[in-house]
Amino acid sequence: MNQTIEERIRTVAANIRKIREYRDYTQEYLAMKLGISQNAYSKIELAYTRITVERLIQISQILEVDSVDLLQSTSDELIRLHAGHSKTY
Repeated sequence: MNQTIEERIRTVAANIRKIREYRDYTQEYLAMKLGISQNAYSKIELAYTRITVERLIQISQILEVDSVDLLQSTSDELIRLHAGHSKTY
């Protein structure tokens, strides 16, 4: 994988968005769980805001995925990996 750092950041952001949508969670819901505004959360998904490892772990816990999967997988791979998992709030 020869992605630049910026491309990797955009991939992680896209993965977060894809799993959030798959789980039928709104941006408002994740923002509330993270203690931030919906606007601030939106900037995470758009890769306008760089997130810390701590924030990545928080997001992965809310989305019920392994943080490593968000870093290493494509959006389609993530959906296949988690297709059998229940969608719980």
